[in-house]
Amino acid sequence: MRKIIHIDMDCFFAAVEARDDESLRNIPIAIAGRSERSVVSTCNYIAREYGVRSAMSVKRALQLCPHLTLVASRMSVYQQVSEQLRSIFYRYTELVEPLSLDEAYLDVTDSQQCGGSATLIAQQIRRDIQNELSLTASAGIATNKFLAKIASDENKPNGQYVIAPADVSQFVEQLPLAKIPGVGPKTLTKLQRHGLQTCADVRACEVKQLTRLFGKFGMSLYQRAHGIDESPVQPSRERKSLALETTLMDDISGLSECLSAVNQLIPKFEQRLSRVTHRQIKSQGVKVKFNDFSQTTVENTTHVLDKAMLAEQLERALARGSGKKVRLLGLHVMFKSVDRATDTKPQLSLDLS
Repeated sequence: MRKIIHIDMDCFFAAVEARDDESLRNIPIAIAGRSERSVVSTCNYIAREYGVRSAMSVKRALQLCPHLTLVASRMSVYQQVSEQLRSIFYRYTELVEPLSLDEAYLDVTDSQQCGGSATLIAQQIRRDIQNELSLTASAGIATNKFLAKIASDENKPNGQYVIAPADVSQFVEQLPLAKIPGVGPKTLTKLQRHGLQTCADVRACEVKQLTRLFGKFGMSLYQRAHGIDESPVQPSRERKSLALETTLMDDISGLSECLSAVNQLIPKFEQRLSRVTHRQIKSQGVKVKFNDFSQTTVENTTHVLDKAMLAEQLERALARGSGKKVRLLGLHVMFKSVDRATDTKPQLSLDLS
């Protein structure tokens, strides 16, 4: 029996924007262009209370919420945060299947983290995301991908839901067909024409009847209505990096204070790096976010994690801030592409003064 977690970030793009700009917090915002012909990419939960939704025209969104603040998309930033998310996921399992920038399946069946409990692993992942990225995520935990994805929507935002094996039949029986991934408006209309509203209705049909009415989709529908999904979690991307960040309790300044904070990050970073087997480092870097929310990164090529180099990189990054105070510090390494014939474990060199 598998243990599958589906992690889904809460209004991801909008949450990143509100995190990085305090003026956007506690007001309705949408990620979209300023033309009325533009389309809303996503919006925060405050905007959703007015009826604003993804894929809605900006013109309609502004009719529903005249004081809606439109924010231009920063895709490069979202991609960077997505890489940081995946770095967190990989601490718990190498079986990570990204679905988009803000959601992924994790197979933690063989993970020994948190005593092997998928529920506790999901809780810890969500805690890591909040502590390190100042963002929230929701999670679904079940025995397969289909159920885990549905479960992650049950306690949104910033919650999680477990479908225990003993509860699968009862949970699925009451499930509206509209909640099944892949059942869009047109398919739902066709299902409803045949009197099918819930999975219980589908269960009352024979497979032959369903395949006659809906072709191959009929078999898939039958399986989903019984909570069946044998598809494995398929890692589709090579892990590119490992990062660790900390948002400081109080803003700090000066190389000495910042270096002290970085040195406190290093043991945890070393521990996480040691878990990444069969990868070679190709570069390392530091990230500094200043108190005006501007940020900079300094990166250099290296094959080992070098503490002396980190200090030099930190000094260069601080110089770019021209004396501004620091609110966040981070470390990261980039990995070489996997060469199965030659790859080895990451090399560590952290005992330099």
